[in-house]
Amino acid sequence: MPVSVLAFDLVCVDQEFVEAVIRVVDPMLRRTSRVPRLAERVLALLPGLRKHTCENGSAHGISAELGDTETPHLFEHLAVELMALAGSPRTLKGETTWDFSADGEGMYRVRLAYDHDLVALGAIKAAAGIVDWLFAGETPDGGVGSEVPNVDALVEALRRLR
Repeated sequence: MPVSVLAFDLVCVDQEFVEAVIRVVDPMLRRTSRVPRLAERVLALLPGLRKHTCENGSAHGISAELGDTETPHLFEHLAVELMALAGSPRTLKGETTWDFSADGEGMYRVRLAYDHDLVALGAIKAAAGIVDWLFAGETPDGGVGSEVPNVDALVEALRRLR
């Protein structure tokens, strides 16, 4: 069975946020710079990512960071974009944090604001699949497949959850 890039140790839904505690399975895959042309591929798949901004001090938004950022940070933006495409407000934000001394090496926390909990949970699953596709060939078992994700079908499935 193929190895996924991200493992979800916990997903919690509260009144305002969904929080996922995520482990990057292979330490070599913690940063997007591991994958050549990742930024180009993800922007071709989800061009709306160009509109995303980051609160981390980058004046150039997520587009400038995609080539070298934490893999869970990429995942965060994928999930937020999928929710927006499915009808959630573009004003909803996400946040990726980590405290390796408290949570363990390679553990990240991704918080997503949401307007519909099932859409947020579905976006988490879809975003994880896109991460797997982007990293295909970089996982220890040689990848999880190369078929381009059908974003239209993913978004339609999320819309049906409303």
